Amino acid sequence: MIITKMALPRRSFLRGMGAALTLPFLDAMVPALSAMPRNSSRVTRLGFFYAPNGTYLPNFHPATTGTGYKMTPVLQALEPFREDMVILSGLSNKGAETQSEGGGVHTRVHTAWLSGTRPKKTEGADIEAGVSIDQMAAAKIGTDTPLNSLQLSLDHENTVGGCDNNYSCVYQQTYSWRTPTTPMPMESNPRAVFERLFGEGGTPKERAARLERDRSVLDLAMEDMARLQQRLGVRDRVMVDEYVHSVRDVEQRIQRAERQSGQSPMPIADPPVGVPDSFDEHAKLMFDLELLAFQTDVTRVVAFQMSRELNGRPYPWIGVPEGHHAVSHHQMDPVKIAQGAKINAYHVSLFAHLVEKMRNTPDGDGSLLDHTLLLYGTGMGDSDHHTPVDLPAVVVGGGSAIKAGGQHIRYPLHTPFTNLGLTLLNKVGVERERVGDSTGLLTDL
Repeated sequence: MIITKMALPRRSFLRGMGAALTLPFLDAMVPALSAMPRNSSRVTRLGFFYAPNGTYLPNFHPATTGTGYKMTPVLQALEPFREDMVILSGLSNKGAETQSEGGGVHTRVHTAWLSGTRPKKTEGADIEAGVSIDQMAAAKIGTDTPLNSLQLSLDHENTVGGCDNNYSCVYQQTYSWRTPTTPMPMESNPRAVFERLFGEGGTPKERAARLERDRSVLDLAMEDMARLQQRLGVRDRVMVDEYVHSVRDVEQRIQRAERQSGQSPMPIADPPVGVPDSFDEHAKLMFDLELLAFQTDVTRVVAFQMSRELNGRPYPWIGVPEGHHAVSHHQMDPVKIAQGAKINAYHVSLFAHLVEKMRNTPDGDGSLLDHTLLLYGTGMGDSDHHTPVDLPAVVVGGGSAIKAGGQHIRYPLHTPFTNLGLTLLNKVGVERERVGDSTGLLTDL
């Protein structure tokens, strides 16, 4: 571990054989950062969360604007964070419009969500889309972290060829694009994510041997950790203990999932390993890994896909045995609308799991949530009409950098959704003149 003048650098590590744990932000790091401005408006991280198949908008958008709105059924799990969030309506994505092509709308709304750029219609290798705002951010705020960005998904299907009206399946598997021809693959395997965050490489055989011994990554760094604890104050020791517990908990949950699946944890290959049988446990495990990635500053940009478009997953454990895509075509059937609302609300409740943990995680002079902007939404407005109009969108976090906390803001219909992307980039210090069809910043956000 590197220690300078009795103070810890922001990027300090606990090291062991094949393991490197980046420490969370501690009081002991403050002297090393004393020359840096520190206030609660410092936003340094961005997280994006995509839910598929649209929604029934009256169950998502509040009926009134301003601060006195009534929380809608879909967003109810976010009620405890009302003052930390802004609900936006009226935003639309021109890059995902149908125009004369007819089908393929699921592909277009997904791919264009963070770029505002219409994807090229092809089933071959000549895919092309637009650079997404998460990657625009990663190109600047991700250069000082071990990982420029992290892409996570709860789907582990890797189909090839055409998936939606002659569009390549690649378009449905990620909405994160580093260049117009370079999609960023999304990882659904918690073990693979854990290794990216905390492993130091080595061959698959060496990593397999370590896992076979069932030794925690923390055990490998325990000697370094013992020396560190002797030099920390009481508050920092408590924080490190809580962090260690979080890492241990995540690792043990991955190991339990691997045992339950009966699959060997190495090599990491298709079919994926370490994925819990329970969708609920899988989601919470992946969100906890994202929390650790942000907390330890391994990355400052995360793109998370709750599920791909056209996903037909049923949700019997919440009372919806029918597939998600099927009930999204509600045709004003009250039963299907209610079922779709249950699925949408469930997805939001999983997102709220992360928001709560981030608000309860100290980070310098505020919480992790204060220093992070999270965008939750979908690329399709009303699920029955299949149009990228009046998109559901919620921005959470950001501390005092967000002026409109606690509000529902309704913009004129067809205001470019990319104006929101441009605004989020601006708030983390990424200056751009334009994203897609953007016309300017949302100055009241």
